[in-house]
Amino acid sequence: MPFFTLYFLSMKSRVSSKGQVTVPAEVRSRLGLQPGTVVLFEFHDNGALIRKGTSGEHPVDRLFGILRLHKPTDALLDEMRGPRPKRR
Repeated sequence: MPFFTLYFLSMKSRVSSKGQVTVPAEVRSRLGLQPGTVVLFEFHDNGALIRKGTSGEHPVDRLFGILRLHKPTDALLDEMRGPRPKRR
């Protein structure tokens, strides 16, 4: 995107006494920001950049707890690694 286009798309917002900033409606709409959406602040030499973050949830994490193991973890590890030496 050319620089001059970015210039015309810039918007302002003020920081409140609590350190909060209202994100303009057009920015929220274009980035798909909803209440609770994580945003990231990246510092650069000439300022800071705000961008939409991820939920931090990996798709595999959604499956955690759904899959049931029919054996205790120690038994599964013994199968993979071999039996553990007995303690004295």
